[in-house]
Amino acid sequence: MPGRWWQSLRAHFEPAPIADPLWRRALLACPLARRLDPERQRQLRELAAVFLARKRFHALAGAVLDDYWRLLIAMQACLPVLQQGPASLRGWRDVLIYPGEFKVRRSHHDDHTGVVTESDEILIGEAWEHGPLVLSLADVQLDLEQPWDGYNVVVHEMAHKLDMLDGPPDGVPPLREIPRRRWIGQFQRAYDRLIAAGPGHSPIDHYATESAGEYFAVVSELHYSQPALLRDTEPAVAELLQAFYGPSPADGCEPASHCRAR
Repeated sequence: MPGRWWQSLRAHFEPAPIADPLWRRALLACPLARRLDPERQRQLRELAAVFLARKRFHALAGAVLDDYWRLLIAMQACLPVLQQGPASLRGWRDVLIYPGEFKVRRSHHDDHTGVVTESDEILIGEAWEHGPLVLSLADVQLDLEQPWDGYNVVVHEMAHKLDMLDGPPDGVPPLREIPRRRWIGQFQRAYDRLIAAGPGHSPIDHYATESAGEYFAVVSELHYSQPALLRDTEPAVAELLQAFYGPSPADGCEPASHCRAR
């Protein structure tokens, strides 16, 4: 039927707009989005509509999702791609939501002995190359309540998604106007300094030393939630992230008095 085909095609390219009451309610609950200027709020609203149209949400282990929470997740997921545009949402489709922390079984192969061991890891978020975005709803809610504490699980995992657009995560997402050599050099030197500092001797979470990809994701959280701290600690990295993501909505906010452990 030509009519249905045309409607389907239009729905694919022109996602349904977000209703005004729902948008206003979500905007009130999301300080990161609320502090954007009106033009960037408009862009975020359009991008969130694209996200909701393209991605499939799955509530797992008793998690309860409604349009409001799907929108709040989409808004935070789209903040890191505002500057990059909807093409940066490509390559994956599913968003898995657990009510809280979730357990993942890992296998480790010892190259010297050939022994494979398995262990359980407790996570609040995870991102797979070409696979799902996985989030703890409790931690999404905590980030909305404490937006300036240096953490944001949705931003963290979306940074991994951007990083993986051109292959396995290496801390270097696709760059358009930033010289790749400059990015790699500045990030590598900052990463090396954090490793040399040791745990507890830098305001940047030591979890960032796990890999170059984790470093990029952790400082991305700081760009959105504590940019002044990042500028004081690693000004060159802060400048690159500002060029990549755009201005931080957190500028001018006082950080929270306490931070939660990862």
